[in-house]
Amino acid sequence: MRLPHPLYSLYERRLAASLPEASMPRHVGVILDGNRRWARSFGETAATGHRRGADKIAEFLGWASDLGIEVVTLWMLSTDNLARSEAELTDLLDIISDAVRDLAESGRWRLRIVGRLDLLPARLVGELQDAVARTSASDGLQVNVAVGYGGRHEIADAVRSYLRAAEAKGATLADLAEKIDVEDIAEHLYTKGQPDPELVIRTSGELRVGGFLMWQSAHSELYFCEAYWPDFRRVDFLRALRDFSQRERRIGR
Repeated sequence: MRLPHPLYSLYERRLAASLPEASMPRHVGVILDGNRRWARSFGETAATGHRRGADKIAEFLGWASDLGIEVVTLWMLSTDNLARSEAELTDLLDIISDAVRDLAESGRWRLRIVGRLDLLPARLVGELQDAVARTSASDGLQVNVAVGYGGRHEIADAVRSYLRAAEAKGATLADLAEKIDVEDIAEHLYTKGQPDPELVIRTSGELRVGGFLMWQSAHSELYFCEAYWPDFRRVDFLRALRDFSQRERRIGR
């Protein structure tokens, strides 16, 4: 139930003030789910939902930046999504292109594209890479845009990259079988050089992560929010962070 506006604003401010700075996650992953169901609830098209969800992204990144979070990974398109109808997929790819361009033009974020770019149309790949190049000098929040992303694909790509790099150094198959370790794979992930996500949020009430950051999320705290992504509010984000701050993170110990 939504509180009357004055009480809601007061509640939000108190919630934000209660968050312990020392317990904030450095990296937050977000599965932006529920755009189509949000649109369906209003009798609108899937494209309308995807566009509304895209409009939410900059607002969310502003919240994260204000709270001192260093890295955000946004899952905008999975490899499974590529099997959607041609009409919906065409609209969705155009919306993603527009959203990433707008993020780049703001100059506020440093973008990295993570995913199987070889599965995407060449025009979109060029636009995504241009956005990355234009934001490379930004000192703002690091934003990983996961497009054509699948956790299994990422791990397969990381292993493939590691094998090629080792072969170039003259390593044999026997050498690799003897020496390969988890650190070797981690150094070839899409998110190499970044901290693993301490918190992964999924909107829309679905209680699964669907392969999102499979390797990196081994010790992540998971938070599932009932709101569809277009309806996700700052207070929902603050509640996720409060929940995270109250958990005892054993990390296998």
